[in-house]
Amino acid sequence: MADKEKDRDWDREMRAVDKLLAKLPEADPTLGRGVPTVRTGPKPPAAPPARGREWISTWMRVGLGVLLGIGMLAWPYTHGCGLKLIFYLIGVTTLIVAGVWSSLSSWRRRLGFAHLLSQMLVIWGLVLAAREILPRVGYAKTAAPFFCPEP
Repeated sequence: MADKEKDRDWDREMRAVDKLLAKLPEADPTLGRGVPTVRTGPKPPAAPPARGREWISTWMRVGLGVLLGIGMLAWPYTHGCGLKLIFYLIGVTTLIVAGVWSSLSSWRRRLGFAHLLSQMLVIWGLVLAAREILPRVGYAKTAAPFFCPEP
């Protein structure tokens, strides 16, 4: 079996395969040669820039997310443990969802600066979540409880 494999002329066999492939309808003449194909047809149309209603709706989403992000800085209640912590984490989750929502909208409408702000909202939400969750799962130096200890 090993002698049979040594005697094979792979170049001849590959030329035969290339000839067969060339006979196929709509065959790519560069197939199997490592040459990148060049698109010769018309380019697909680019998405038009957002105007009017789309522009306003995207910026409203980003604006609401930014206001929520600023509001999370000024959270009026303690959120050390218990139900207050759960409500705070719901707010942080809402911030992340608002960032993703505005990010998708700004990406679809090709609004670069709005997309950048949206990504910053997502990162800000993840930072706020990590600040509260990591000490409670044992990742930080000081441990914090999820539920308040009884008085």
